[in-house]
Amino acid sequence: MKILLGLFDHMVVQRNPKNVSEAAFSGTTEARGPLWATVRKGRNTLPDFKHRKVGQAGAGVFSGLLKGIPVGGHYQVELRVGTQHCVVQDILVGDVWLVAGQSNMSGAGLSSRATELKPDQQVRAFFMDDSWRAAQDPIHQMWDSVDEVHTQPNGSVRPTKPAMVKDGIGPGPMFGKTMKRLTGVPQGLIPCAQGGTGMSTWDPALQNEGGRSLYDAMMRRFVKNGAKVAGLIWYQGCNETNTWDAPNYTLRMQRFVKTVRSDCGIPDLPVAMVQLARVVGFATAAAPHWENVREQQRLLPQTIPNLTVVPAIDLPLDDLIHLSGAGQLRLGRRLAQAMQVLRGAPKTGRPPLELKSITSATIGNAGSLVVEFRNVVGTLQATGRPMGFWLKTTDGLAKVFDVVLEGSRAVVRTTLPENQLSEGALYYGPGLDPFCNITDGADRSLPAFGPVNIGASSAFLPFISTLRVSQFMPGVPDFSSLPAPLRKALQLKLRIFPEIFCNLHAEIAQQGSLEQTVYYVCAFRCQQAMALVIHLGYDGPVKAWYDGRAVACDPAGMNPAIPSEQKIPVAAGKGRHEVVVALGTRRGETWGLYLQLERTGLTRQLIDAGTYAMPEVLKA
Repeated sequence: MKILLGLFDHMVVQRNPKNVSEAAFSGTTEARGPLWATVRKGRNTLPDFKHRKVGQAGAGVFSGLLKGIPVGGHYQVELRVGTQHCVVQDILVGDVWLVAGQSNMSGAGLSSRATELKPDQQVRAFFMDDSWRAAQDPIHQMWDSVDEVHTQPNGSVRPTKPAMVKDGIGPGPMFGKTMKRLTGVPQGLIPCAQGGTGMSTWDPALQNEGGRSLYDAMMRRFVKNGAKVAGLIWYQGCNETNTWDAPNYTLRMQRFVKTVRSDCGIPDLPVAMVQLARVVGFATAAAPHWENVREQQRLLPQTIPNLTVVPAIDLPLDDLIHLSGAGQLRLGRRLAQAMQVLRGAPKTGRPPLELKSITSATIGNAGSLVVEFRNVVGTLQATGRPMGFWLKTTDGLAKVFDVVLEGSRAVVRTTLPENQLSEGALYYGPGLDPFCNITDGADRSLPAFGPVNIGASSAFLPFISTLRVSQFMPGVPDFSSLPAPLRKALQLKLRIFPEIFCNLHAEIAQQGSLEQTVYYVCAFRCQQAMALVIHLGYDGPVKAWYDGRAVACDPAGMNPAIPSEQKIPVAAGKGRHEVVVALGTRRGETWGLYLQLERTGLTRQLIDAGTYAMPEVLKA
C-alpha cells in the first residue's frame, strides 16, 4: 500500500475555513474494500478518528479524504484496507504557501550569525527532493530537484551540491516563521522558484510537459501535496526589464495570476508579490525599463484583485542584484504582514504603503511637493537624511535639495518656483541603483514610483481598451507623408482588449516579415466644451489624427511602449470626436499601443469634489 498524492511524513496539510483538515489523498494497493483511518496525537486517538471510514479501494488504487483533524499536530495517521496498511508520521494542519519567482525568491543572500534562523518544527518546507522537513535556508536545493526544469539552466546537468549548504537565504523561511507568529498555526512552504527566469518561462501555456517547465513543476508539486494552498508569494521581474518584455509585464502577470487561480481552483487566491529592488552594474540604458516594471508592479493591485505588492527598494544587497541575507529576512516579515492584511486578518496591521497624493506649496522662496502616503504605521522615518526622491523637469535635471518627513507626508523641497512644478514628474527610487531609506514605524518601505506627473488641475479617464481596429494594410516607407485614411477602406471591427495595452502582436506576428499598417479608431462624446490631452504610447512607427487633422507623428517609434510617449493637447467642443492612430508593424516587431484621455484646465476645487464632466468613449 503506497500513498502517491496528498499525505506524506512530516507534511503540513492545508486547513479549511473551519480550521480543520480537508485532505484528499490517493495511492496504490492490491487490496479492495473500505479505507479506514486511525489518527493519533501522541498516545491518544482523536475522537471520531478510531478506525473511521475515509475512502475506498479497488482496481489497484485507493482514495480518501481526511476531514476534521484540528489545526496543529503532531499527528500519526494509520490507513488500512483489508490486511494492507501504512502509517504516515508527524502530520501538521495549518497553512501552505506556494513560493515562486526567480533568484531573489529562491535565495541568494549570504548567511551570518545575524541571519541564522533556528529550525522550527512548526514551519516546514517541501524540499526539491519531494520530502518535507523543517524550513531552513536554502529551501531551493536544486541539486536534489525531482523536476527536470531546475537542471536546465546548467545545460541539463544537475547542479552540484556545495560542500557546505549554508548560503542561499531567501524570504521564504522568515515568511513562514512570521506567519506562524501571526496566525498561531503551523506553516508549510512549497518552494518553486528558479533564478534567471522571465514571465515567458513561467508561461502557463508550457504546462503538461512532465516537469520540464516552471509552471508545470509548480503545479505538479501543488497537486502532489493535496491541491490545496493558502496563497502564493512571488518575486520576479528582473528578466522583464528590457525593450521587448517590459511593455507586456502587466498583461503577462494578469494572465499568470488568472491561470494559477483557475488551476488551483481558488478564484480569489491571495498573492503577495515583491516590487523590484535595486541593481548595480547594468547599462544606463536599462534604467527606464526597470522604472517601467516597478511602476507596473506598483499599479497591479488596481487590475488584479486580492493581490498586494511589497516594496523592497530600500533593502541592502549581497552582490550586484541579490538582496542580502539580512534584507531577505526583512522582506520575509514584510511579505507575511502584507499577506495577513490581504487575508483580512484582524489586528495584523495595515496594507503596504501607497502613494496617496502629490500637491504643491511654497515654502520659503521655493516650491515644494507635499507627497502623502496611505497606510503609514506611526510616522515616516529615515536614518540620516531622507533620500530617494527625484524630480524630472523639461531640462532633465534633478532639483530636490531636501526632504522633510512629517507624519504620513514627505515634503520634497525643490529649487523651482511653485508655478513651475506642474511641468515636472516625480519619482521615488528612480533608475537602477537609487539610495532609498524612508520607512514607516513598522519597517515598511515607501513604494518606488514614477514618473508621476505633478500637475493637479487635470483628470484622467481609464486607459481606453474598446476600439475599432482595421484590417492590415500595406505599409509605407515614410509615416510622415501618410494621409488620413478613408473610413470605408479600413473595414473596422470592434475590439474589446482585455488589458490596458491594446495588444495586436499575435496578429502582427502572423503577417511575417511584411511591412504593414493597422489603424485604431476611438470615438468619444463630450457633454460640453473642454480641453483635453491625448496620451499615446506605442512601440512602432505611428501617426495620429484628431477629427481628421494630423496631430502627432513618430516614424521612428519602437519598443518599449511607454503609456504617455506622446501628449497631444486638443480642444474638444460639445459633441462627437474621433482619434485615429496608424501603427506600423516594423516587420513583425510591433506589439500595440496605449491610449488615454486627460481633461485639463480644471480647478482644484472641482478635482477634489469630483464634480466635472469627462468624455464618454463610444463603441461606434
